Amino acid sequence: MRVYKVINNNVLSAFDEKEREIVLMGRGIGFKAKAGDLIDESKIEKVFHIENSALSRQFQEIISDMPLEHMQISADIISYAKNECNMKLNQSIYVALTDHINYAIERYRQGIQLPNALLGEIRQFYRREYLVGEYAIRILTERLDIHFSEDEAGFIALHFVNAVYDTTTHDAYAITDMLKQSMAIVKAEFGDSVQEHSMHYERFMAHLKFLARRISSRELLDDEETEMAEEIKRKYTKEYACARKITDYIRERYHTELTGEEQMYLTIHIRRILMKENE
Repeated sequence: MRVYKVINNNVLSAFDEKEREIVLMGRGIGFKAKAGDLIDESKIEKVFHIENSALSRQFQEIISDMPLEHMQISADIISYAKNECNMKLNQSIYVALTDHINYAIERYRQGIQLPNALLGEIRQFYRREYLVGEYAIRILTERLDIHFSEDEAGFIALHFVNAVYDTTTHDAYAITDMLKQSMAIVKAEFGDSVQEHSMHYERFMAHLKFLARRISSRELLDDEETEMAEEIKRKYTKEYACARKITDYIRERYHTELTGEEQMYLTIHIRRILMKENE
């Protein structure tokens, strides 16, 4: 394998056996290297293959003058999310997280730590992503003696929310707000009957996240199960009334009218989170 482009002393690009451009990272791998040189493969520590050429160029730009340790930490956090938390991530995470980690470290060294107004909601609604955020601040402490607060774990978690649900940071904040308000409506209606530690609750959270994404993309479910929707409406009147209140909130806040099918699924999920796990 030969050098295609030297990015810095620790990073270069090459082409793999399938003629795809890849980015190789390793201490000193690019030192005194030139295009066309054979690569010392024993120095390769990480290999990045970003299919989108624009994303790949952006990634190469942001890491061109970045310390190797910052790149390694970002790559290890992403590997943890994929391998330990079983996340399927949009490749934009390589650009977004690597850039964020680098600037977060710079901010910390300047004595700046930002408060996260949505920390509680992120911790509650994005438990898996928040665990990755906690892992991130742990390895930053272990490797760089940097001590971030939980607020930073929340900011990092949002990057994984974006990569999982293919959204922007703005969308992630809007989705989090919708989850918060929707659950406030459910709890106002049913109080302690809501089984917050059940599998049904986790599924309801996932449903709300994808509903928020459908609202953002204007791709709501079509009304295909009208008879079933009417049956659910008759059978679970209280749960349907709660789903209607969420519908009213979404109409007022996001100027979107939920279809009958969307309201049916909301009703079913609300019904389930009122059930004990073994019911």
